[in-house]
Amino acid sequence: MARRTATRERMLDTAAELFHTQGYHATGLNQLLIEGGAPKGSLYFHFPGGKEQLAAEAVALSGQRLCAVLRSAFAGEADPGAGLAAVLDHLAESLTESGFRRGCPLSTVALDAAADSEPIRKACADGYASWQRAIEDALTGAGVPAPGAARLAVLAVASLEGALLLARTRRDLEPLRQVGEHLAAQIAEELNQAGS
Repeated sequence: MARRTATRERMLDTAAELFHTQGYHATGLNQLLIEGGAPKGSLYFHFPGGKEQLAAEAVALSGQRLCAVLRSAFAGEADPGAGLAAVLDHLAESLTESGFRRGCPLSTVALDAAADSEPIRKACADGYASWQRAIEDALTGAGVPAPGAARLAVLAVASLEGALLLARTRRDLEPLRQVGEHLAAQIAEELNQAGS
């Protein structure tokens, strides 16, 4: 079990943010230590696997955080479409607050390092799977049959990912709005079919 210390947690938070905005390869160890306010020897003390271990754990943390946002949004709404809209609002706010640098918390690292690192690939895959499960659970809880909920959850995660990428590169939130409207319509259609 990894030691839980303030320095370790600060390093994880810093790494999650830097990998989110800059990617794996553009983020150096010195930057991680300086911005995390950590002494030089602390990286390998807390993360014996070095930058790769830190990245895998930071990506896992980012995935868990967005999963918690998803589950909270769905818990607060009877309509999964409204819950998804709340998540899109959260992502749009994060994107604009960061000057369009902070898109999906996993994609930058997934594109940058997942092909070369099994721990990082697995952390990214687990994060995406947790988001998909959260959406699928909300849909089945609202009455969408399991096969349709599973398909729609994959569509939702892929659509959110694409919308964030378009919004980030265009510096415009319109793709998020359009995807939100489309997903809400898809969810309503699935719920209507389930109720027929």
